[in-house]
Amino acid sequence: MRIHTDFTNYNAINPVVTVGAFDGVHLGHLEILKRLKQIADETSGEAVVVSFWPHPRHILNAHLSLKLLNTPSEKNVLLKNAGIDHLVIIPFDSSFSDLSSSQFIKSYLVERLKVKNILMGYNHHFGKDRQGNIDLIRQYSVEFGFKVNQIPPHIIENEKISSTKIRHAIAEGEIEFANKLLGYHYLITGNVVEGKKLGREIGFPTANIRIDEEYKLIPKDGVYAVKVTVNNVIYKGMLNIGYRPTVNADIISKTLEVHILEFYEDIYNQQITIEFVAKIRDEIKFPGLSALKAQLELDKRVTGDILSLD
Repeated sequence: MRIHTDFTNYNAINPVVTVGAFDGVHLGHLEILKRLKQIADETSGEAVVVSFWPHPRHILNAHLSLKLLNTPSEKNVLLKNAGIDHLVIIPFDSSFSDLSSSQFIKSYLVERLKVKNILMGYNHHFGKDRQGNIDLIRQYSVEFGFKVNQIPPHIIENEKISSTKIRHAIAEGEIEFANKLLGYHYLITGNVVEGKKLGREIGFPTANIRIDEEYKLIPKDGVYAVKVTVNNVIYKGMLNIGYRPTVNADIISKTLEVHILEFYEDIYNQQITIEFVAKIRDEIKFPGLSALKAQLELDKRVTGDILSLD
């Protein structure tokens, strides 16, 4: 997949284009991308995804502090795995947001992207004040000679898939439901940093994880069964998100720390990836370290059972 941040070297053949933020690259998105590839194959063309950075809502609704499912690098990998030929990333700023839907069609789809086919989701709107829609696209398709295709919403067990719905599920700790809609395990990537090493005292050493991307959505506080990738090797683990109330009564900052099962290496300052498989329980304050250790032993058995079935 070729990634373009401008149009200098853009040269897609018979471009079949779709446009969107594609946060999460979930199963609904994958239906669009699958159809995009199918049309490209049928027309001897190339599949082109047009996306934006920053996310449009970070500019248009900055006060809401929207959390995202993917970092740009995560999204790039997911789109590449979907077989996309070209990813065009348009810088989204206040000036671009003022572009009318008609200007976007003419200046970007026709002049820059040289679209031959366009594929749109069932309810896609674009341009200033989201005034553009498939009806407007169809009007211009006659003038400029490109074809228009539309795909309906993707539904799993009567649940319409959307990035918003997945974000809500993750924020509420409903990881298994979110994973079902995503089509893969929700993941985060971060660097292992120095901690207080309190876990070692009770036989559960942990790797403390720093997430540099402030916009990345972190699941609800609690204990999770996870898969941990270290140096391209996948291990089982249990991860705690929260304030560690049993050992840090006065702490005010949230931590992410993972105990990697059967793992004894020093990985400080290394990057690791966490895949969330299931939530085990909420974070609890225990009366002392012995009670905490007993609960962690139980969590470890539950984690092993969950991950052995995944």
